[in-house]
Amino acid sequence: MNQSVFVAGHRGLVGSATLRALQKEPEAFRPIVRAHSELDLLDSQATMAFFEAERPDSVVMCAAKVGGILANSQLPVDFLHNNLRIQLNVFEAAFSIGVKRLIFLGSSCIYPRDCPQPIREDYLLTGPLEATNRAYALAKIAGVESCWSYNRQHHTNYLALMPTNMYGLGDNYHPTHSHVLPALIRRFHEAKISGATAVEVWGSGNPRREFLFSEDLGQAISFLLRMPISSFTRLTEPENAPLMNVGCGFDMTIRELAQTVGKIVGYNGRIEFDASKPDGTPQKLLDVKKIEALGWKASTNFEQGIAVAYEDFLSKLSTQ
Repeated sequence: MNQSVFVAGHRGLVGSATLRALQKEPEAFRPIVRAHSELDLLDSQATMAFFEAERPDSVVMCAAKVGGILANSQLPVDFLHNNLRIQLNVFEAAFSIGVKRLIFLGSSCIYPRDCPQPIREDYLLTGPLEATNRAYALAKIAGVESCWSYNRQHHTNYLALMPTNMYGLGDNYHPTHSHVLPALIRRFHEAKISGATAVEVWGSGNPRREFLFSEDLGQAISFLLRMPISSFTRLTEPENAPLMNVGCGFDMTIRELAQTVGKIVGYNGRIEFDASKPDGTPQKLLDVKKIEALGWKASTNFEQGIAVAYEDFLSKLSTQ
């Protein structure tokens, strides 16, 4: 088959996992990647020129501006406009050269803040969004609609995947702009090294979250790309929203998460929750029956995955 696949954003958490998954099957895939210094996807002309030169068979859209609650609250224009520009440029270029299949990566934050649990794909746009990441969510919802619009108008094969909260190799451990799990890894490690008697965690600790190891998502993407095109096309039929959740199927409270991360990092002090800080959405557990019915299921044990992520964090420290 040797399908050429452009992995947009291959240095990020999801993109790097996707690249590793594709590289494990050289007989099936020929990945194409470009660093940001080589290709700025915010530049429409450069993006079009790249697609015309490389003409990939498939595209996996992992490139995005991402961050946690604080970053989303401080930079809503960046999260909205940068993501919209990247998406428009890649969709237009992919369509212009006749890409056979495209996988767009969104986020579970596209769903209403208070929708029923677990969250099914058809709950999209049935209620208000979580205010703390509304700009980012709206950009990603526009990406889902782009997939569906292209499929309806041009009979393309564009599929939107909505992964749950991600963690793993190549994560962002920035002290203020990272997501909750990598932020906790850093905070507990620094507390262990400094001998701090307590670690403060934002919020009440009561919200529930689901977490997926990045390598599992990479395998899900390679699984979908390996499908016969006739089977993939059934997922993008114009009459249905081309939307599919990807998760592990279980969640935990932020309190349980913090306790687990603290144990794996080896921190023995107190964990204190600051209820004056925002909690975000009360619960986000995805219904993953749709992708599991195709034959894919997450396989990484949660504690083992965190241990791998912690080792990855330590390796980054050793190179600084």
